[in-house]
Amino acid sequence: MDMKKIVLFAALIFTAQFVFSQQREFIITAFAAKADSKTNNAKFIQAAIDKASAAGGGKVIVPKGKFVTGPIVLKSGVELHLQQGAVLQGSTNRIDYGKETAQALISAAHQNNVAITGKGEIDGRGAELVEDVYRLLKAGKITDAEWKTKRPTEFNRPKLVLFELCNNVRVTGVTIKNGSGWVQDYIRCNNVIIDSITVNSTSYWNNDGIDITNSKNVSITNCYVNAADDAVCLKSEGKEPDSCVNIYIANCKLRSSANAVKFGTASKGGFRNVVIKDIEVCDTYRSAIALEAVDGGFLENVEVQNIKATNTGNAIFIKLGHRNKDERYSVVRNIHVKDMYVEVPATKPDKGYNMEGPLLRYPPGVVPAKQGEVQSVSPWNHTLNDSTAIIYRHNVFPSSISGLPGHDVESVTLENIEIVYEGGADKQRAYFPWQALTKITEAETAYPEFSMFGELPAWGLYVRHAKNIQLKNVMLRYKQEDFRVPCIFDDVKELQIQQLSIPQSKDVPVLLLNNVKGYSFKELRLPKPESEAIIVQ
Repeated sequence: MDMKKIVLFAALIFTAQFVFSQQREFIITAFAAKADSKTNNAKFIQAAIDKASAAGGGKVIVPKGKFVTGPIVLKSGVELHLQQGAVLQGSTNRIDYGKETAQALISAAHQNNVAITGKGEIDGRGAELVEDVYRLLKAGKITDAEWKTKRPTEFNRPKLVLFELCNNVRVTGVTIKNGSGWVQDYIRCNNVIIDSITVNSTSYWNNDGIDITNSKNVSITNCYVNAADDAVCLKSEGKEPDSCVNIYIANCKLRSSANAVKFGTASKGGFRNVVIKDIEVCDTYRSAIALEAVDGGFLENVEVQNIKATNTGNAIFIKLGHRNKDERYSVVRNIHVKDMYVEVPATKPDKGYNMEGPLLRYPPGVVPAKQGEVQSVSPWNHTLNDSTAIIYRHNVFPSSISGLPGHDVESVTLENIEIVYEGGADKQRAYFPWQALTKITEAETAYPEFSMFGELPAWGLYVRHAKNIQLKNVMLRYKQEDFRVPCIFDDVKELQIQQLSIPQSKDVPVLLLNNVKGYSFKELRLPKPESEAIIVQ
């Protein structure tokens, strides 16, 4: 990927938006908006937007004060500017967002040169809104297919910001908080700048911090995200699969009760040319970096650099799956992860947060195997109310790179990586012997997650169905003794390991190679002689 092109692209957009921001100003109080925390000002704010649009574009200003609003729609050439101390409070009346699918609080579709800027806040008041959703559902005034068994669907929980099929989008400076669902989504947009925003949204489930769906030329920089779901999530979905192309994510601090940076739970199209760098992650339940293509799409040309993650459930999860019903198989290739330090605890990393990620459970009706029996099952991470679903006990999960039989993840390099595991595995808690590794579930159609294979016989790194895998200057260590194998490579072609350090291992093997074709080792630092530490079968 050409980094110079990305920097040039960002510079050009900033220049265009600077010219745009010098246009006429329209203050919403001049259109009868009231900062009384009770009047729904949607029609007054919309009038200001319409006036600015009719004038050829301009800046709609929200001054200091708390202004309640229902859905508003931005138009071409309009910049919504929230001054310091300004708060747009989302209505807590569900019907204000429409009786059917809830309209986003701030949206734009098929528009050019639109922006949200300033030092003010957008407060969705999600918890209060969800209370009203439940009240209306119980009264039969609105409908929902899942609210009794799971929770109200996203059709009843509005996004706070939604841009669709827009060109030249800029969101900078603002704080966006307390969504009832996805905080913001950018669908099939082109040239998007998201810079220096704060997202605090742990008020309810599905609170993704930033979602990018099938958009191109996107820059996300200098942001702080604290989310109850994925912090930054790229998706590729829709009836006509498109793709995310030329994505730059840098200098962000992320906290999530799911994943910090995730691609591809929805992956019908694909992801190409992505740079992720200078990211700090903390108190995150699942993966620091999760790269997934599981719906027939592609994921390729990804550079990940300079990641520091503490108290995070997993370091790296790279997965090729097959959830789609047709014969298309996903492609995952050309991924370089460099300069990464991660600390993985044995305890739940997001414990104590407002909305914790759900504990793993056996699928309904499945019971744990009896002691001494080998059982490989993909656990659920759902929040469905099912009294038959038993808590899935497990030891700390390793990082993993995995494809499917006949469909390899290709060309992945891990360079200058250190992962520190808490360790402390207990055979009474869970035990899957390495001798039975060929019985590990493929979980081909399962929801992609680092825990999807259930208990694994590896504590550090698990690689299966992969080609051209390189490890360069990688250290894996634990704080407390772990009886499992540090690294397992199963059905791998072209494995190159240079400067791998594993200072502790309770037993042998330290490296287990099963059905590995074409491998080379150089400068291994293992706790036992290589003749003992490496088993090839």
